Amino acid sequence: MPEATIVLIFTTSFVVALSGAMMPGPLLAITISETMRRGFWAGPKLMVGHGILEMALIAALTAGLSEFVKSNLVSIIIGLVGGIILMAMGVMTAKQGWGKTTMPTADPRVSGRSRMVVLSGILGSISNPYWFIWWITLGTIYLLWSLKAGIAGVATFFSGHILADLAWYTLVAFIIATGRKVMNDTVYRGLLLVCGLGLIVLGGYFIMSAARFLVG
Repeated sequence: MPEATIVLIFTTSFVVALSGAMMPGPLLAITISETMRRGFWAGPKLMVGHGILEMALIAALTAGLSEFVKSNLVSIIIGLVGGIILMAMGVMTAKQGWGKTTMPTADPRVSGRSRMVVLSGILGSISNPYWFIWWITLGTIYLLWSLKAGIAGVATFFSGHILADLAWYTLVAFIIATGRKVMNDTVYRGLLLVCGLGLIVLGGYFIMSAARFLVG
């Protein structure tokens, strides 16, 4: 498999996952709450639970989708549907950054129910409807694309995806645990705006890839 393909899969999966991780949701609120209670390592531990859940899901999806990746029709669907979803996500993410979105605050009710941090990472992911929607739509399409590069492609996709989650939630935990003011609302909105624009560009790339299959 060309090295350029590996780099592309890793880079794009990192950007897409980072954009999703930054959106306010249960897992971000739990990360803030648990870090305030337990310290910095709560963030990485939550990501262990999140990673276990997503690894199991990717394994199940890979087993079910492996027969479809050789079809040119699948490539066209991946490009068109994936591109449209990416661009829609990009617009929504950029809109969040352009607006008055604020960093979520800790929810003491969530914090009080947390018994095991790793388990909280699993439950926090499952409790987010956006997580299910993401994997049913874009996650499945993205995995189909990665499968065209074989198991190495899937491993690269998962690595980029989970490292983006780990990087973001570890950063959030570090900022909270150290009491730093680096991540204020303005910086948070700016990051959302940049990620949103990045998703729009990726969406355009997917659509252009589908167009090449159609004209070819």
